[in-house]
Amino acid sequence: MALGRRLGAGRVAEVFEWGPDVVKLYAAGIGPEQAQREAATLDGLRDGPLVVPRSLGVFELDGRWGLVMSRMPGRPLAELLGGNGLPAGVARFAALHRQIHQQSGAGLMPLKQRLAVRIGRAGELDDASRVRLLDRLDRLPDGDRLCHGDFHPFNIMADGDGLAIIDWLDATSGSPAADVCRSYLLMLHHVPELAELYLNAYTESATFERAEVLDWLSVQAAARLDEGVPDEVERLLELARR
Repeated sequence: MALGRRLGAGRVAEVFEWGPDVVKLYAAGIGPEQAQREAATLDGLRDGPLVVPRSLGVFELDGRWGLVMSRMPGRPLAELLGGNGLPAGVARFAALHRQIHQQSGAGLMPLKQRLAVRIGRAGELDDASRVRLLDRLDRLPDGDRLCHGDFHPFNIMADGDGLAIIDWLDATSGSPAADVCRSYLLMLHHVPELAELYLNAYTESATFERAEVLDWLSVQAAARLDEGVPDEVERLLELARR
């Protein structure tokens, strides 16, 4: 089967139409491990309460590894957040994130381990800052809840009243407050108003306070440096130094 229209692209992968389904193709040089990890996560979520794509197989195409998944109907929630519907849309977004955090993260990599690896690889950090941040990370609470790791409005597909969650590559087991902080950080640079609305909406009905989310901000910012987003580097370094 030939690749169809490109639907999206990220730092390490592109998503294409694949007949009635989609295929996530990783960049050349990336082995099958990431596709296999995301496939395993989707398989683990298949019979649960969350609406997620079905994993349909990992394969190699022209030297690139890919994961075929069922295509989720609808449009990205980000395209629907605006005008008078913004507060209600953000409330749905936050409620869905709380639903994720009600699930067990058993079998997934610990979130703190993932953050430690990324902080260790972040070339913009000097040695003293890296040691300080890793020490801070070590003192933050552990957790055993399902954490998405890349939860933002473009990774939510809205179809009427239904919401489906895509892009599970970065799923881990850890503290919900850390996962909320990651989402807050992802929105903070480009849409700070949305970031604040989301954080307020989540913590209104959470078992932890806003301050407990922001306790993770410096280590989350330091870990994001490893992702190589040039226009965010200065801001991420500022947050990491706090």
